Amino acid sequence: MIVVEHAGIELDYCVACNGVWFDATELDLLFDRSGLINPAAPVPGRRPGERDEATRHCPLCDVDMEKALIGQEPPVLIDRCPAGHGLWFDGGEAAQLIRQAQAATPDPSGRIIEFLGETLTPPQPPEGGTVTR
Repeated sequence: MIVVEHAGIELDYCVACNGVWFDATELDLLFDRSGLINPAAPVPGRRPGERDEATRHCPLCDVDMEKALIGQEPPVLIDRCPAGHGLWFDGGEAAQLIRQAQAATPDPSGRIIEFLGETLTPPQPPEGGTVTR
C-alpha cells in the first residue's frame, strides 16, 4: 500500500490490486472538496447477495469487514468496517462510484474529473525513487 495525498486528502492505495482504503470521513471529504454529490448512500432494501470475494479485515482494528451495497444503479459492492473505521473499494469500484457522481453532477469544465483523477491515480515513482505530491 502507498499513501496518495492530494489537496489534504490521504488515501491508501494498493498497487497490487488497485484497491483504495478510505478512512471514516475521507470519502465525504473527497466529494465535498470536488463539488460532486455523494452517491455513496447505502442502497435501501437491497442485500449484497452471494459473491465469491474473500473476507477482508479492517486495517485499523483487524475485524472482519461487512459487504455493503452503495450508490445508484448498478450499486457498488464494497467492504465496510463494522466499527466505522472506513471503507474498502476493490479495483474499479471507486471509479464506478465516481462515474455515478459525475452523471448526477454535470461539470462541463472537467474540474471535478481532474480533481478525482489526480486523487485516485497514484503517480508512478521514478525508478528507485519515492512519490510526493
